[in-house]
Amino acid sequence: MQPVVGVLADNSKSKWGRRRPFMLGGTLIVAICLLVLGWTSEIVALFVSEPDTVNSCTIALAILSIYVVDFAINAVQSSCRSLIVDTLPISKQQLGSAWATRMIAIGHLIGYGIGTIDLLKIFGHMLGDSQFKQLTFISAVFFTFSVCITCWAVEERVLISAREDNTKPSAWKTLSKILKTTFNLPDRIQAICWVQFWAWIGWFPFLFYSTTWVGEVYFRYHPETNAKASTDTLGDVGRVGSLSLVVFSIITFLGSVALPWVVKSPESASNRPFTPRPPPGLRPLISLFQNRKPELVTAWQWSHLIFAGAMCLAPFVKSLRMATIIVSICGIPWALACWAPFAFMGIEINRLTAPTTMLANGSTYRRIPNPNDPGHFISPATSPTLRLHHLDRDIEDDKDDDLAPHDNSTGETAGIYLGILNLFTTLPQFVGTFISMIVFSILEPGKSPELHEDGTHEDIQQAADKPNGIAVCLFIGAVSAVGAAYATRRMKVRTKG
Repeated sequence: MQPVVGVLADNSKSKWGRRRPFMLGGTLIVAICLLVLGWTSEIVALFVSEPDTVNSCTIALAILSIYVVDFAINAVQSSCRSLIVDTLPISKQQLGSAWATRMIAIGHLIGYGIGTIDLLKIFGHMLGDSQFKQLTFISAVFFTFSVCITCWAVEERVLISAREDNTKPSAWKTLSKILKTTFNLPDRIQAICWVQFWAWIGWFPFLFYSTTWVGEVYFRYHPETNAKASTDTLGDVGRVGSLSLVVFSIITFLGSVALPWVVKSPESASNRPFTPRPPPGLRPLISLFQNRKPELVTAWQWSHLIFAGAMCLAPFVKSLRMATIIVSICGIPWALACWAPFAFMGIEINRLTAPTTMLANGSTYRRIPNPNDPGHFISPATSPTLRLHHLDRDIEDDKDDDLAPHDNSTGETAGIYLGILNLFTTLPQFVGTFISMIVFSILEPGKSPELHEDGTHEDIQQAADKPNGIAVCLFIGAVSAVGAAYATRRMKVRTKG
């Protein structure tokens, strides 16, 4: 789905730009499906009355909503990332990805923070009669608002013409283009995609199950808790787990702010527009600091190892405090997971589509006219190359910075390449789901006794003595993270070679 959206967006001639129509369309789908997910049983009850059929249809509709949300939100995220590639020069790709990571961390912090609050005590039944319903409603509203703000604020290119205009687009041509591009990726982009694949086999169980895992640890290994006395056990599990993820998000945000200052940009040396001249007294210290800065690829490699080390401890956790510490440690690796692959992809995509060379499909672009910006530039529709500043309002800044010609690049194929990267992010989720299914069927074939109304104290004690299914899934993810570290090392060696 993501590569298809990427190809369609790359070739879209909408007057609103290439990315924004898909962002808005995907956002509408996500918002509707979130609301359907919250009110699944009520929606099914409108059409079905048989109890057994109601249960089956409710489960089916909930699963369908989850998958549609997953596909649609990935399409929105891919389009948002493409905007960064489209609008920023090569030298600012790492900074743009770092800012995206900061915004993601703030969103996580707000979302997990809301999850720790008993919303029913604040809103009553105005937004729904359960914690989950109110969370889905708030998520739909905030998600729609955030994407609309982005679409309003970002100035985007518009496709004028393409060499393929005379050929009628078809589903077969779109799929064949995706397959051809996927199997003939440039070496560097292929290496980034494989690192992402192995990394996300590890990240999927963490992101999907960590809240439940922390809640299970709390109720399973703390005998003073009484899950049966709760009127909303699943809500309590979510609140306990969300509290640990609030700490995780705080560390992620702090890491996303601090790491760009201590990690060397891939393009910092070749695109520095000036020679730094620090005060003589600070020159040795600054020089030492600059020389000791790790490269981004090295920091990415170590982040996989840190994540793997934390997840290896998961099966041995018996306390809420230790579970919270392990989840919090993963904040730094997650900051790099949200930053590094997109920074590298942005650089590589822009290198492939530099305006000093002819575009792959002969496309030409113009910027959406801005009446408040008299300096906006429209490129000739017949021009085979793209001659256009990334930010017209920064023309004077570009003159001062003396950017190299190749630094102002087009991002023409950002949609398809980032869509393929999303494919390498989504496929591991199916692998992780398959692994989790096997693990749960062996270790925990029934319901969790501490959450089930018929579970006795003996059942809970027996479950506490056996390995936790989610913890085992996290451990398997750690093995995959080691594979991601090895793939990152190979990418690093290939770059230097």
